[in-house]
Amino acid sequence: MAALAPPAAAALFSSAASSASAGPTSYENPLVGRYSSEEMNYNWSPAKKFTTWRKLWAALARAQHELGLDVTAEQVAELEAHIEDIDYEAAKAKEKEIKHDVMAHIYAYGLAAPTAAPIIHLGATSCFVGDNTDLIQMRDGMRLLQAQLLDLISVVRDNALKYAHIPTLGFTHYQPAQMTTVGKRMALWLQDFVMDYHELAYLAHTLPFRGVKGTTGTQASFLELFGGDSAKVRELDRRVTQLAGFPRSIGVSGQTYTRKLDFMVLSRLSAIAQSAHKMAVDIRLLSNLKEMEEPWGKKQVGSSAMPYKQNPMRSERICSLARHVMVNIDNTAHTAANQWLERTLDDSANRRLVLPEAFLAVDVILSVSRNVMDGIQVHPKVIEKRIAAELPFMASENILMAGVKAGGSRQELHEVIRELALEAAEQVKVHGKDNDLMDRIAAHPAFSALSGEQLDAVLDPAQYVGRAPNQVAEYIAEEVDPLLESQSHVLEKLSTDRGMGV
Repeated sequence: MAALAPPAAAALFSSAASSASAGPTSYENPLVGRYSSEEMNYNWSPAKKFTTWRKLWAALARAQHELGLDVTAEQVAELEAHIEDIDYEAAKAKEKEIKHDVMAHIYAYGLAAPTAAPIIHLGATSCFVGDNTDLIQMRDGMRLLQAQLLDLISVVRDNALKYAHIPTLGFTHYQPAQMTTVGKRMALWLQDFVMDYHELAYLAHTLPFRGVKGTTGTQASFLELFGGDSAKVRELDRRVTQLAGFPRSIGVSGQTYTRKLDFMVLSRLSAIAQSAHKMAVDIRLLSNLKEMEEPWGKKQVGSSAMPYKQNPMRSERICSLARHVMVNIDNTAHTAANQWLERTLDDSANRRLVLPEAFLAVDVILSVSRNVMDGIQVHPKVIEKRIAAELPFMASENILMAGVKAGGSRQELHEVIRELALEAAEQVKVHGKDNDLMDRIAAHPAFSALSGEQLDAVLDPAQYVGRAPNQVAEYIAEEVDPLLESQSHVLEKLSTDRGMGV
């Protein structure tokens, strides 16, 4: 057979764009095309952004009409009738010409509503639509995440109760420690998510609107429009804020709302990412011990080289995206710190990336976390085997007390157990054998007063979990169930949507 001629390196790995038939040639954000939900994608889409701009212009015109400016009811009605029919090509062409996106969309809106064109954006600055839309998208995004958090909380809650009484080896410093239960460990994850929910819900409810503030936040242009009537300017701000569905507008602003609001929102998203990361890391560690595993599909492949591998890929994805969210909070901190005086534009390009990606990533984190916990696999027999290897050492104090009750000397028995424990540890660590401490104790004359039944009773794992099962039940009854009951309508809608394949 003739040898294959080696291709020229330059030709084989040419950087030139290949033909369209070879596949997509533009970068696609995996958060959009691969991972996140349709609802969260839409929330940060151009359609949501630009229709919200139009809703804001219509709300401003409506409030100005109500307060007596020369804006007619017909103009308001025309604006409200043409919110959805955006000529994106006209806006794109105009922006290419004038290099200003807001003015380009004012132009396109005027084409759809020509009678109202003269009063669109009356008295406003670009941040009226830009900043207020960002706040609407963040508020609506937080509401979407609230529902997902509730769904995850419900699933983790069920698992915590299911496994509340299953003893398992606790770990501190990733070394064997006192016993706990599988459900108690899950309750730790649950508590973090419940805390995240309350913080997120509070901010989603109290997030202020930028409102109607003018070019540098002084409302000077609106004061001019209303002939110096300060009360009407305040009412304009209040009315537009009300129409947008916010409880209040921010008290003072420069041209933009304080970018600390972005930091506050990203802080809540980072907190969710932290909680999910902690849970996913725990599952990855326990997967290595074969005590717990995430769901595994029948056709799923774990490794291209090692057919037997069952990697915790969902938990790894959670951790990967969580790191992205946790790191992004630094962007919002630097942006808030670097807003010069009333405004500087070096926040714009950064925020176009940071805000949507944080929400899209947390959307994925929560949906994957729910998937993992809904199908989590716990392996009690593996857990029991690990307990059996460590429990004799942990039970040594109980054995000591039982020996004293049977008439032995505390100090003498302590020394005997110490020596036997070292011998048993050597068998485990040096020779790779099972922990035979209990056999050594049973055979030693110093413990002859203890029967086999007494020694077996000392090795009941349930004796070493303390109040763990009670703690799980109490926490869920007192804090989790009241929350889920108060939001049952949200969970019912999610269940219905899931059943319909939505």
